Amino acid sequence: MKATKKILCVVLSVLMVLACAPFAMAAENEPFRISCTVNGSMQTQRGLTWFTNVDTASVVVYSDGTNELTAEGTSMEWEGNFVHKVLLTDLTPGATYTYKVGNGTVWSEEGTFTTDDGDDQVEFIVVADIQASSVENFEVGANVLNKALGMYPETDLVVNLGDFTNDSTNEEWDFYDYALADINRSTTLAPIAGNHDGLGVWHWFNNMFNLDVSGSVQTLNGVNYSFDYGNVHCAVLNTNDLLSMSEAQLKWLKNDMNSTACDWKMVFMHKSPYTLGKDGKWPDALYLKDALVPVLDECNVDIVMSGHDHMYLRTKSLYGDAVAENGDGTVYVLAGTAGSKRYEIRDFLKEHFMPVSYIDTCVVQKDGYGNYFNGTDFDSVDENNIGGIFNSISVSGGTLVLNSYVVSDATDEVKCIDTMTITKEVGQNIPSFDGDNGTSEFEYAMNTPISLAKLAFYALTEWLFKFLLMVPDLIRVYSETGTF
Repeated sequence: MKATKKILCVVLSVLMVLACAPFAMAAENEPFRISCTVNGSMQTQRGLTWFTNVDTASVVVYSDGTNELTAEGTSMEWEGNFVHKVLLTDLTPGATYTYKVGNGTVWSEEGTFTTDDGDDQVEFIVVADIQASSVENFEVGANVLNKALGMYPETDLVVNLGDFTNDSTNEEWDFYDYALADINRSTTLAPIAGNHDGLGVWHWFNNMFNLDVSGSVQTLNGVNYSFDYGNVHCAVLNTNDLLSMSEAQLKWLKNDMNSTACDWKMVFMHKSPYTLGKDGKWPDALYLKDALVPVLDECNVDIVMSGHDHMYLRTKSLYGDAVAENGDGTVYVLAGTAGSKRYEIRDFLKEHFMPVSYIDTCVVQKDGYGNYFNGTDFDSVDENNIGGIFNSISVSGGTLVLNSYVVSDATDEVKCIDTMTITKEVGQNIPSFDGDNGTSEFEYAMNTPISLAKLAFYALTEWLFKFLLMVPDLIRVYSETGTF
């Protein structure tokens, strides 16, 4: 009888542990952390990645509803698990595919993606900075994305502007997978490296996703790449590159933008040159205004989407670091955070690094604030602004529409916080570059001292002077609000 009670206690204890665990460990050979990503042509290719806890074959079975095909790839050990990558090629434009990944015997649940049909109708969902450490906070981000996909079920692409996790550990990536696995299997992702995905956690980003690295200037702390979707050309930048942006990557961007025949040009990156968040006072992000903005101006980029500062902010159309008189410049958007870690406005940044006259819309998501810019000040408050944010970019012919939404923490309702429309005459863009846009390791190494010297020169001659002028305001705000 005592033995029976002991066995029963052990069984009940195990069941309680399993019930309380946020997720179950993957069985041997079972795929986890599955993602389908941009990789080359959006009409004919996709990159698939997954992990297993033992080394196995890397096999994908996929079908367009008529033909069932098989592709194989490679695997390598990474941080105690094995990462598998397979590149699907020769896909049919405009077709919906189902797929499963595994070793030929043990398979994942089914995933789906749809290839670009090449028309001029494009729709993206853009989020940033889930940056969670717990299952509960990852689920906040998952809820925001589910709301976005519910509102835009035909979206072509989910763009994540970086900081997927807080510390880029196995535990956090497993929490991320637990919360977002269904979403990641049913969408195509364009991932961007955040500082929490790259700086100090070398190679994590490149190993988490299957991306086209052929044009990337380096892959230690992120990847820069580009792709076309319909009549939209997108460049993804790595703002961890030498803490900010290397000369090699700036050269790559200029050549990349000048090589496309697409009329619409977008840039996705993590850090932003225009912000009122807490990171807007440091030289790594602000150097982008000095180094990157002139390239964006020269290449006629329409819109730049970024994260890093965990609030929503959209500028007016800017050119030459000033408001464009005819509106024919670049719009910069801080995409807000889809997660629960949120920042308030840093008042001491106003006019020192971010002129208020540049701002069209600004919304603070943080509990206890909920401020928004009313055109004059940031003192207006709406508690319905407190929540996670997602953005939709839709392009139809010569019209681009940005809609941004907050998912209320209190009510779980979706509220539109911003909308913007850009129009242009299409069919006018003519490529001006048709050469090799690769960067050799030697070329990157030779450019590194120049890149670091330019960042240091900016910090010492321009940033430091403005920072010192800002210090009295910084002290005043800190004494009043406790924010730095």
